[in-house]
Amino acid sequence: MCGRYASSRGPEDLAGIFEIEKWEPEEALEPDYNVAPTKEVYAVLDRPLKDAEDRRPVRQLRKLKWGLVPSWAKTPEGGARMINARAETVHEKPSYRRAFSTRRCVLPADGYYEWVTGQAERDLEVEGKKKRPRKQPYFVTPADGSVFAMAGLYEFWRDKTLPDEHPLAWWVTCSVITTEAETTPLGVAPEEGPKALADIHPRMPLMLTPDRWDAWLDPARTDVDDLRPLLEPPPQGLMRAYPVSTAVSSVKNNGPELLTELEGPEEGTLF
Repeated sequence: MCGRYASSRGPEDLAGIFEIEKWEPEEALEPDYNVAPTKEVYAVLDRPLKDAEDRRPVRQLRKLKWGLVPSWAKTPEGGARMINARAETVHEKPSYRRAFSTRRCVLPADGYYEWVTGQAERDLEVEGKKKRPRKQPYFVTPADGSVFAMAGLYEFWRDKTLPDEHPLAWWVTCSVITTEAETTPLGVAPEEGPKALADIHPRMPLMLTPDRWDAWLDPARTDVDDLRPLLEPPPQGLMRAYPVSTAVSSVKNNGPELLTELEGPEEGTLF
């Protein structure tokens, strides 16, 4: 799954990476090293500009809320639970299938966090002791330092309790697509701890390599059979994972120090 990630690149940097044609300075976000569900996040998408005579798709950097609210939902309350969509079923689930067909996006990140229950804590659980497991967070990021381009979907939801001109009348929300985690050795593995992403968690965000960005973002591609090959995982071994401070476990903490690599898991959280 993907329940927390880091996104520190600014709009100028992202504009160069993704060849952005349009972004609004007032939508600029501060670097966020602890992105959690319901927060506003950057999304790259291809869509005609509102009210423009030219209806060609324009590559845009937009600010969306993480947690997809389907257009048919009566309230937006379920969005916080719909932060992830499974690649295996995204084309058929009622909440995602329309967005998968026509409203795909890329959610740029530095990487994502995942938590591993320490071996000693797992042993206690097996013995039936009720001690709450202490989990070691790991940060997973491209080994070459490039942007982590997560496959995503976005959707529009109309709050019918508000008039058309109200700034909050329309919600634009998104979800991260996940896939099975890699089982082959990491591109750069920690000295101690997980040697493959599947050792950390069975799921991971679907990373799109640059050769798939244009096809994924193209709103003219709507055929499910044509789109599903884009959900194939990227080549394995492109990622690295390393332990970080348990401070990231609290959404109150946010800063570049959360990405600091530890020499090993924190005491009491040995893998």
